[in-house]
Amino acid sequence: MRTATSQFVDLRGMRHHVLTWGNVAAPPLFLVHGWMDVAASFQFLVDAFARDWYCIAPDLRGFGRSAWQPQGYWFQDYIADLDALVRRFSGSEPARLVGHSLGGNVVMFYAGARPRRVARVVSLEGFGIPEEGSGEAPAKLAAWLDAVEHPQPFRAYADLAAVADRLQKNNRRLARDRAEFLAAHWARVRSDRRAELVSDPRHRLPFPTVYRMEEVFAVWRAIDVPVLWVAASDSHIPRWLDRHPEGEGGVDGLAGVRRRLAQVPHGRLAVVDDAGHMLHHDQPAAIAELIEPFLAA
Repeated sequence: MRTATSQFVDLRGMRHHVLTWGNVAAPPLFLVHGWMDVAASFQFLVDAFARDWYCIAPDLRGFGRSAWQPQGYWFQDYIADLDALVRRFSGSEPARLVGHSLGGNVVMFYAGARPRRVARVVSLEGFGIPEEGSGEAPAKLAAWLDAVEHPQPFRAYADLAAVADRLQKNNRRLARDRAEFLAAHWARVRSDRRAELVSDPRHRLPFPTVYRMEEVFAVWRAIDVPVLWVAASDSHIPRWLDRHPEGEGGVDGLAGVRRRLAQVPHGRLAVVDDAGHMLHHDQPAAIAELIEPFLAA
């Protein structure tokens, strides 16, 4: 494994944990993780890179070793945190951004809001969430209020090995050594020797607002740099996006993804075989081989 350097930086008044790999003089490459994930999740991808990058990966607020905030989390805060991180590590140089899942949506929104601060964007399995209608607003707000009134903690695990077991249950392709590596970053051992996840359980609160595709598309259409979307051949995300049952969504199940990508002016789609949603864990070498020429162009 390439050695990661751990540091803490202040972003917008909050303490953020940031991992970096590589030479600070190399081109900066920002890596943004997904929901319930941590910066260390990119270790396997960084190990697979053939080029010399200065990789910068934050634990998003409320995840990993970054600070928790007292009243839940808003998607726009992640975008503003990324803005501060890019200014800190990239200066005036337009940034190369790679995001996975939630992180993919963050980098897409950032590129639309700050098109002059971005050089290239890669979104790994981050294509938005299912569209919602305004009629769903009352139920969503009520569900959020119920969850705020009765917050639910994460379950505890017998030990870190049990966390690794759960990771492998969630992802059948995840090798044991990788599961154990991730478990040590996703969880900590308590004084009673049981293990608990390091992320804030309030990330599980439902969204109180509806997801409006017209607003999402408006932001995406403002991106004026090359964008690469990377989908996994065995991912559930395409069906979830269009709320299609198994077998629908086009011949390869990606029709909904392509419809959304049509709103990105300079976007293209690539598919990685033999991979699920955590494709940077399943096929890091294939991901590196795919995205590095794009990022370096």
